[in-house]
Amino acid sequence: MKRIFCCVVLVVSSLFAFSAPLVAQEDEQVAEMLAAKSQVDINSADATTLALALEGVGMSKAQDIVAHREQFGEFKSVDELAEVSGIGPATIARNRDKILIVTKE
Repeated sequence: MKRIFCCVVLVVSSLFAFSAPLVAQEDEQVAEMLAAKSQVDINSADATTLALALEGVGMSKAQDIVAHREQFGEFKSVDELAEVSGIGPATIARNRDKILIVTKE
């Protein structure tokens, strides 16, 4: 009986030891997602952050935003997002409160 109890305790304790790094990784991912769901600077955010933060913007459109920014320079206003293919007035209106414009002047 003692052997069974010791084996059970050993198995349970090793499960907790292995799960701690997984929990820390999940907490980090949740923090990133929450940060992305608040406001995002469209002049510095990567495509993944843009896709997570903006409603109606998937990875493809987010990559288009980054490509547009790299080709034409920083956005000066939120309305300039309409110059990106697939981003229309409705998407801009839905996300206006989430978008920051930070310029490097």
